Amino acid sequence: MLGIMQGYIRAVDAVNYRVGRIAMYGIFVLMGVLLWSSISKTFFLPTLWTLEMAQFVMVAYYILGGPYSIQLGSNVRMDLLYGEWSVRKKAWFDLLTVLFLIFYLCVLLFGAISSTAYSLGYWGTEPFSFFGGLITGSEEIGRMERSSSAWRPYLWPVKSIMILGMFLMLLQCISELFKDVLRINGEAV
Repeated sequence: MLGIMQGYIRAVDAVNYRVGRIAMYGIFVLMGVLLWSSISKTFFLPTLWTLEMAQFVMVAYYILGGPYSIQLGSNVRMDLLYGEWSVRKKAWFDLLTVLFLIFYLCVLLFGAISSTAYSLGYWGTEPFSFFGGLITGSEEIGRMERSSSAWRPYLWPVKSIMILGMFLMLLQCISELFKDVLRINGEAV
């Protein structure tokens, strides 16, 4: 069982490390969009797409970089008592709190899947069966949701990125749970 946990930790950490390192460069894409927005507003006609595109890029940057941040331990913590605890006591506390985070991420993931199904034109109450039906051909994409802005982009791409990011965050939290179990048992992580 410990070997399975360590293999899972290695695999998930490797994926999230690579995705996080790629997402890290999203800040430059965001800067480019905002720079173009400033240039076009100053010298040309203002573009309609820059504000919303900047928001979409920021969502991708934040959501896809989250698991990498958790992996590195660079998330914000309240360190009043935690810093003085032993490794084992920290692992017990982290194990308890990561269970709450996993529950929260499952709820968020369900909401993101429902919202993405809605953005693809599904009006029912079973989003998982809708996506299963898309794969098997028994469902069709309906009238797709668009933003209410003047640019009116489709919303399913950014919602799909949110699903991917929340799924990777859930996998990373399970990895952190396994790391805490290994620390409690005195195993090397």
